[in-house]
Amino acid sequence: MVATLYVFSALVLQEASQWDLRSMWGTMSPLAKIVVFILFILSIYSFGVMIDRALMYSAARKQSRVFVQQVAGALKDGKLDEAIAIAERNKKSHIAKVVATGLSEFQSASQQVSDSDVIDAAKRGLERSVAIVHAEMKRGLSALATIGSTAPFVGLFGTVVGILNAFKGIAANKATGLSAVAGGIAEALVTTAFGLLVAVPAVWAYNYFTNKVEAFDVEMDNSSMELINYFILRRGAKK
Repeated sequence: MVATLYVFSALVLQEASQWDLRSMWGTMSPLAKIVVFILFILSIYSFGVMIDRALMYSAARKQSRVFVQQVAGALKDGKLDEAIAIAERNKKSHIAKVVATGLSEFQSASQQVSDSDVIDAAKRGLERSVAIVHAEMKRGLSALATIGSTAPFVGLFGTVVGILNAFKGIAANKATGLSAVAGGIAEALVTTAFGLLVAVPAVWAYNYFTNKVEAFDVEMDNSSMELINYFILRRGAKK
């Protein structure tokens, strides 16, 4: 038994030494090449989304720190116009977008409606802004989820194609040796590995970025509540 396994392993290593990526690509069927090409496109797209989201979230985090420090003083002094100007200078900040909308709604409503309606108008403006910013933050994440869930099945389709080609090799060569099925088996393994290579980073990135978006949502909700409390205190102070 041990001797048989040793001989089989030696044959596998001998055949493997004759194969490299270029030779495997040359022997792959057109359908398997299409599968690999689709997976390559999905990989490029997913990495593009990852880079775009990473840059966006990093910029939002940095500008939000600056915005919070600067706007606190302006709101403390009651300078709403200055606070809006600070928010416009930090357009990549998720908190700045929400606060700017709330301040604008508060200013415009203050001149037209009663105190209670002013607060309600500011709340509605903040809710709309939070929803819009949330959608912006999540843009592209659904694509990562789709790629992560479907790429293994695309690779599995290539696996089936490779196995079929292996059986065709057996039928064509009238033999059952390793050389008769090596091309098809290699094709099947390559497409399977490539499918997993595309799916795993996409799933990891989706989970990581989803947690980031949830943290941003909490920050925007907290900022909205603090701004509403500020509006209530401001209107109360004027009475």
